[in-house]
Amino acid sequence: MVLNYIWIAFFLIAFVVAAGRLVIGGDTAVFTEIINATFSSAKTGFEISLGLTGILSLWLGIMKIGEKGGLIQAFARLASPVFSKLFPELPKNHPATGSIFMNFSANLLGLDNAATPLGLKAMRELQELNKEKTSASDAMIMFLCINASGLTLIPITIMMYRAQMGAANPSDVFLPILLATFTSTLVAILAVCVRQRINILQRNLLLFFGGSALFIGGLVWLFRSMDQERISLYSTLFANTLLFTIICGFIVSGVRKRINVYDAFIEGAKEGFQTAITIIPYLVAILVGIGVFRASGAMDFLIEGVRMGVAAVGLDTSFVEALPTILMKPLSGSGARGMMLDAMNTYGADSFVGRLASIVQGSCDTTFYVVALYYGSVGIRNTRYTIQCSLLADLAGAIAAIAMAYLFF
Repeated sequence: MVLNYIWIAFFLIAFVVAAGRLVIGGDTAVFTEIINATFSSAKTGFEISLGLTGILSLWLGIMKIGEKGGLIQAFARLASPVFSKLFPELPKNHPATGSIFMNFSANLLGLDNAATPLGLKAMRELQELNKEKTSASDAMIMFLCINASGLTLIPITIMMYRAQMGAANPSDVFLPILLATFTSTLVAILAVCVRQRINILQRNLLLFFGGSALFIGGLVWLFRSMDQERISLYSTLFANTLLFTIICGFIVSGVRKRINVYDAFIEGAKEGFQTAITIIPYLVAILVGIGVFRASGAMDFLIEGVRMGVAAVGLDTSFVEALPTILMKPLSGSGARGMMLDAMNTYGADSFVGRLASIVQGSCDTTFYVVALYYGSVGIRNTRYTIQCSLLADLAGAIAAIAMAYLFF
């Protein structure tokens, strides 16, 4: 229901702004730009789905081997002490727990191509437990909000972009990003726990959050002692080695169970192909709405309004130049990436705005894309409070990103 209202709002606001530009400003090209945006956005939605087909087929095939070989169940048992508290409605050692664990692990390592199919598999397994097939369950909401918060330990892609844009030290945003995204994820979990009345003072949860804080602190200490090249080398090597080890481990587990590994892979790959087809209309719908909103100029009006409001109360407006990235991040991953690159190109990779845009890009994930993709794959239409909690986490991540930028730079 929330997506329905937001989608309608994109078009109505875009029409009002475009009409104003035509009548007041005499901009005769505005509606042409909007129509072109609908075509290009629809094409982008289809291309994203098409690009996911091979990746989904590969990883769901590998996951099917791991499921039949018993490794997914092993991961479920490993994550059970914490997940049983965050996802109380999941049966003990259910396969969905293992899929969720694998998805979170891939996200933490920045392995987006692997994380998406693992997340889609987790959604399908959660849907099997869902009593109301068109309405998101509590477990789905918790899973989606954590995903939308975008916790990533090693932001390789952002550091790579900064290196390409000529940053003197591309990894200087690593610590601020880590602190900002940890804040975003913590707020997402707390917000959902409050809505679902989950006691966050339970022993396992306190140990988990405390252990996570200590781990992040140790990681920060380790990376601060390295130069940018070593950080990039070691983190990339570790992530890719772990990924290939998982693939080989799944295959070995299948061999040990004496299953037909090839047939199991084909079975899972077929599911991946079907999933990719299912999500096309959902992605096209949300991307077209976002494209229309951007092309109308509504985003520019919003940014200028914030600038005037901040200046009116006497606060520093240096961060306003990074607002395009901040506002675009929940709407479009590629759009936010473009805004980040534009900020670095315009102001310099080592400028305050360039660094802030990089921190924002790594502080959270693309809420509307994630919701449309994951819920669309299982036919969920009533998202309940998923978007509200996810946007709250996005807001926390953006505020933390701005605070970290002022604190460090």
